[in-house]
Amino acid sequence: MCLGIPAQVVAIMDADAGLALAETAGVRRQINIALLAADGRDPSALIGEWVLLHVGFAMALIDKAEADRALALLAQIDLLAQMEEGEEP
Repeated sequence: MCLGIPAQVVAIMDADAGLALAETAGVRRQINIALLAADGRDPSALIGEWVLLHVGFAMALIDKAEADRALALLAQIDLLAQMEEGEEP
């Protein structure tokens, strides 16, 4: 099973290498945006955009509403996992 995580692009680290900085739920990490920039898109135009990440690669652009829905579902999964393990949410 594959899992895509929404993230917001906050900075371009190295446009030539296709590297950017993205944030999800307060966590920032370096991602690869080469697949999105391959169609001639200026990498700096991705700043502020929401992307769907899979193993560190931005696979697609998504809108904020879709990102919010996915993040809410992931939060619910985390809460259920905590409850199953007997932890306090």
